[in-house]
Amino acid sequence: MKKNFIICGLTGWCLEILFTAFDSFRKRELTLIGKTSLWMFPIYGMAAIIKLLYLRIKNLPTLIRASIYSILIFIGEYISGSILKKYNVCPWDYSNARANIKGVIRLDYAPYWMLTGLLYEKIICRKK
Repeated sequence: MKKNFIICGLTGWCLEILFTAFDSFRKRELTLIGKTSLWMFPIYGMAAIIKLLYLRIKNLPTLIRASIYSILIFIGEYISGSILKKYNVCPWDYSNARANIKGVIRLDYAPYWMLTGLLYEKIICRKK
C-alpha cells in the first residue's frame, strides 16, 4: 500500500503539472509553466485506495467504475480542500468557476476525474 501511495502521489503531481501547463498554453502563455503544491502529494497519494475498491467493482462496466472514481475523488477533494482552506493553505480556489462548490471542487472536472481514476486503476491494479 505504501508503494501505491507513492506511485499515486507522484502520478498526481505529474498530471497536475501537465494540466496546468496545458492551461498556460490555452491562455497563450507559451512558457508552458506547470505547477503543483507539496500539499497535493498526500492528497493524490490517497488514490491508492483505488486498488481495494477495484477488487470489488472490477466486473462493473468502465463508465460505472469511472463514475465511482470521480465521485470518490470529488469527496476527497472536498474534504481535503475544506481542511486546507480552513488553515488558509489550500493551493486551489475554484470560487470563480461556474460549477464550483464552496470553491473547493468543480463539477465540470468530472470527466477529468473519471479518466484519472481509470488511469490510476491501470497503473496500480495491473496484474504483476
